[in-house]
Amino acid sequence: MNRGHKLSARDRRFFELVSRATFCNPFSDRRTELDLRIADCSPATPYEERIDRVIANVAEEVRKLERADRADLRFYRGEDRYVVQNAFLFDVYHRVSDRLDELILREIASGHERRPLPFARDTLATLTGRGFSVPEAHRFFAMFYQVRRAFYFINHGLVGASPSMKQLRLHLWDDIFTHDIRWYEKYLWNRMEDFSTLLLGETGTGKGTAAAAIGRSGFIPYDVGKGCFTESFTQNFISINLSQYPEALIESELFGHRKGAFTGAIEHHQGIFARCSAHGSIFLDEIGDVSIPVQVKLLQVLQDRTFSPVGSHEKLRFNGRVIAATNKPLDDLRRRGLFRDDLFYRLCSDMIVVPPLRQRLGEDPAELDVMVAHVIRRIVGEASRELAVMVREAIGANLGAHYAWPGNVRELEQAVRGILLTSRYHGDRGVAATAPEAELISGIRDGVLTAHELVASYCALLYDRFGTYEEVARRTGLDRRTVKKHVQERRGAERAC
Repeated sequence: MNRGHKLSARDRRFFELVSRATFCNPFSDRRTELDLRIADCSPATPYEERIDRVIANVAEEVRKLERADRADLRFYRGEDRYVVQNAFLFDVYHRVSDRLDELILREIASGHERRPLPFARDTLATLTGRGFSVPEAHRFFAMFYQVRRAFYFINHGLVGASPSMKQLRLHLWDDIFTHDIRWYEKYLWNRMEDFSTLLLGETGTGKGTAAAAIGRSGFIPYDVGKGCFTESFTQNFISINLSQYPEALIESELFGHRKGAFTGAIEHHQGIFARCSAHGSIFLDEIGDVSIPVQVKLLQVLQDRTFSPVGSHEKLRFNGRVIAATNKPLDDLRRRGLFRDDLFYRLCSDMIVVPPLRQRLGEDPAELDVMVAHVIRRIVGEASRELAVMVREAIGANLGAHYAWPGNVRELEQAVRGILLTSRYHGDRGVAATAPEAELISGIRDGVLTAHELVASYCALLYDRFGTYEEVARRTGLDRRTVKKHVQERRGAERAC
């Protein structure tokens, strides 16, 4: 076989664009720029049409190599081989993307049952026929499904066009594949259990949805012998709300217990750490509510990857990934000795802030229309313009344009349901009237705040929302110590009142 073929200058430029797009975050502006260049279309081109043109143009360039009997990696060396490899991956991925979407929906419908993949054999044959080794073909096929799941759950679960939601989707993708998927594919695809994620944000913002997007998008190997993936993504994401359990039962739910370990333990019980597979994730919601003794045991799991059921000295191994969330300001809990610093540092490989609904609407008022349409589609199973118009009119008539939505997305979902039932929703006025935003806006409107009070109130508001001094400092451009001083000063003034 001739191994000395080189791409023409024109082909190399095109495949370099495709190569960069292959490994680019699909929720980034950079990916949009690359798609426009590959599709050779204007920014005004509708999204679906643009993507169709991208896929068609790449497929046509690959077909040209096939017609010239050059669609094989073994023909190329160096940079040419690299960009052609990525173009092949891009092309094959989009050939099977619709069928992977169908697989996602079938697995959601069937629960933990693994589904056969009749198209897998042909897909693997295409990859090996283009010069990928058998292990590479298997790994990339599994990554195709992982990428498709990540896009599906981020894109469909976290809708909205506001800047903060765009940033959230971008951040979630990076949390799954790192900021450069090339390094993920080369070094980390089977080592993500070393990376924990901490989700911060108010109650009802969608931290659980964000956690599920991460947890359901882990790498799952393909089982060639059985013709399916080794497990269903519906099985390998386990969620627990720690605030729901009394102190005496939390350890049992987390780590399990042996028969006779305590009164009422009439049989063995397997905790969530034991149930989590090597490719799975555990979501610890409301981690800010757990006691120090439980925090110590969680820290051991994260450090040593081992745990023992209650009433047993047996060491069991945990190989999954941990995602945690809280709506409480962790800096405050740490300062008061209610949350251990060492556990915080074990959890914060990545910290993601899920924005409150009022922030999203402040950035883009049209976000409310998007969210109402999304909730209605989930409730009735299809889009309905007439229902969306009716609900929006009721929200406007009952709540006005500046309602603070203290319950965030969860409140909006119930508001839509309430309006569908009764045509009315009057909101949580008690909370809204005392919201920090309302106080700050009132002070600005009445002209009673000094510049110092204005900055201190704003820092306290952001701290309540995002939970860390670092995030407030990043958003305000202030030094962290200055932010901390303002927040503590404001809290002292509130206690004095």
